[in-house]
Amino acid sequence: RRMTVAMRQQGFLTGEKRIRTAMKQMGLEAIYPKPNLSKSNNEHTKYPYLMKNITVDHADQAWAADITYLPLHRGFGYLFAIIDWYSRYVIEWELSNLLDVDFCIEALERSLKRTHPEIFNTDQGVQFTSHLFTKRLEKEGVRISMDGKGRALDNVFVERLWRSVKYEDVYPKGYNNLKEVGVGLRSYFQFYNEERPHQGLGYRTPAEVYYEKKVS
Repeated sequence: RRMTVAMRQQGFLTGEKRIRTAMKQMGLEAIYPKPNLSKSNNEHTKYPYLMKNITVDHADQAWAADITYLPLHRGFGYLFAIIDWYSRYVIEWELSNLLDVDFCIEALERSLKRTHPEIFNTDQGVQFTSHLFTKRLEKEGVRISMDGKGRALDNVFVERLWRSVKYEDVYPKGYNNLKEVGVGLRSYFQFYNEERPHQGLGYRTPAEVYYEKKVS
């Protein structure tokens, strides 16, 4: 509906249905996760949201993670990423064509081999509430934080990352398959971490802020 209004303001007289069809053909979609990406399991433990009244003032104080759906010309994929809350630095990421916990654990293990945060924040998706995922964090003494149900803005920095990934790389480049998008995202995340300035970081890059606080 917002796109329809914007088009009409520009002098293009067209209907909402036609715009939805055109957006679908171009692979344009909402930046929030597809249905069921955050599906929970009532048998899994849910943890409280810890980030509300915390001042995050150094790297590795808190990490955030999420999964997003990537439309491809020949199918689709799922992207999991872990970012540092303070610096927006992408710690690790992994792709899969299966929405299971295994690819999340792979990226988590690589991250924990280097260091670990004080707090790890996710939504209440079944991958993150699983025994395998939560016990791995607890083994490292990490405090687990989870968004309120249906509250995507509780993990706002990851949501902004997904917007950047999709609209700056995935949608414009139109990858065919998981292998292609993997190669492309490797370059994109290097650019995102080391070259792309962020207004919220005083126009510094995530890498500058992340490593500055670690050595100071």
